[in-house]
Amino acid sequence: MTRPAQMKEWSLKAHSESVPTLPEGRALLIRGARILDPASAHDGVGDVLLRDGKIAAIGQHLEAATDVTILNARGQWLLPGLVDLCARFREPGQTHKASFASETRAAQAAGVTEVVIPPDTSPAIDTPAMLIRLQRIAQQIGGLDVRVLGALTKGLGGEALAEMSALKGAGAVGFSNALAPVRDSLIARRALEYANGLDLTTHVFAQDATLAAGGCVHEGPVGTRLGLSPIPAAAEVAALRFWISLVEDTGARIHFCRLSTARGVELMESALARNLPISADVAMHQLFLTDQDVDGFNALCHVQPPLRTAADRDALRAAVREGTIAAICSDHKPHEADAKINPFPMTEPGVSSLETMVPLALALIDDGVLSPLSAVERLCLGPATIAGTDGGRLAVGGTANLCLIDPKAQYRIDPEKFLSAGRHTPFAERTVRGRVLRTFHRGIEVFHTADSSGRRSTPTRLG
Repeated sequence: MTRPAQMKEWSLKAHSESVPTLPEGRALLIRGARILDPASAHDGVGDVLLRDGKIAAIGQHLEAATDVTILNARGQWLLPGLVDLCARFREPGQTHKASFASETRAAQAAGVTEVVIPPDTSPAIDTPAMLIRLQRIAQQIGGLDVRVLGALTKGLGGEALAEMSALKGAGAVGFSNALAPVRDSLIARRALEYANGLDLTTHVFAQDATLAAGGCVHEGPVGTRLGLSPIPAAAEVAALRFWISLVEDTGARIHFCRLSTARGVELMESALARNLPISADVAMHQLFLTDQDVDGFNALCHVQPPLRTAADRDALRAAVREGTIAAICSDHKPHEADAKINPFPMTEPGVSSLETMVPLALALIDDGVLSPLSAVERLCLGPATIAGTDGGRLAVGGTANLCLIDPKAQYRIDPEKFLSAGRHTPFAERTVRGRVLRTFHRGIEVFHTADSSGRRSTPTRLG
């Protein structure tokens, strides 16, 4: 039967093409997927109906009207769109590394529908004008919910508070000083008091700058043998103790970004046991790599915080499993090709990590660290809760931000196929399973790739 012209306008396209909008009133029925919703603890096979950017129905054997397009998703997993608590899109200020256009495509390919941008752009997001500028860039690209952290201090200098109230008014979902230290304890306390008064969370990178002393690797035998300047675990521990003491005094909410040590996990456990309003995340690569991977001056493993010991990695995995660490983020930092070719201390820290999130999450499932439902919770609901948004869940009436993956697809990670402008990953050539097939943002398909057999699975229309 010949398709109507209107239907042809909404034909599913490859990610390299522009994605058209779904005509008003048109609906999509995703049939037979394994539905994973951490908010309701639901894990079962069923159907999901999308209409007008919302989830219209969830159930089994849903009826399809004549205006409904059907997508057969048997054998696939349907989950909320991933929520990433930290990804740098390098715009404005560093467009030689990446851009909103390139990194939005990478996020969509990774199944991410909501991302939090830290304030260390150039210039820093320390005024409403800068925040609005970033929002406009994001809106021009579209297809992704972009949340922004306002700077905690002016220029991230740690010496004077930024326009915190005005930043909230412009749309900031929290505050952060990114990787820059706040050396003045009084400024740190006042910042928390202001953030608490504004009912927003402060995102803290817990690393004592004096103890870190400009180091680039974990303090241990590997770093010593390579002659590289160390960052001791005590740098994280000292910073955590300081900020936790301020939480005790002010009652302000703090989210600790990118934990890396077993001792840091112990402090988190103790603080949570006392019902302090704190949370934490970990970068995905910290759950797999250790300081041993730096051996040979491997610049692909130059990250901040540095890769720690196997004991630290295992403690982080246990904390993710138990919920002490509520979220896993990408800590995506795309770089140009030259950023990783200098001697190790002169290379720039960070890796391109959006497009490895889903397969590495399935590796955690294979390793027995997480169940499928708890993995989705750490990637979706946990980070959304921390960011204070309503994402990370599948609910009737909720926004249709979804990710459909093929859990059986096996392949080798090839950074040359990344949509990100960054190509640096320590997981290159690693054999993994789990491929994002489709990403829906507000009910519109913004990404579509070939399925595991290489065929394109185009929905068919009823009627």
